Amino acid sequence: MVNVTLAIPEELKLELQKHSEVNWSAVIRKALAEHLRKVRIAETIASKSKLTKEDVKELDEMIKRGIANNHGIR
Repeated sequence: MVNVTLAIPEELKLELQKHSEVNWSAVIRKALAEHLRKVRIAETIASKSKLTKEDVKELDEMIKRGIANNHGIR
């Protein structure tokens, strides 16, 4: 197995240290694997898409405006 080093804020480190009973390496491995699974799904969907970058940008803006309107923002 390969070791990976990552930077975290000091306050997060202190919180993690309070729970030494948790195998944080296992938690992080599982989180990384799950995120990678989601990325692979997104890549598969995107590879079959006929949308242009402009289409995606327009959809993104529409979604953000809708969310903002639903929450009374702007």
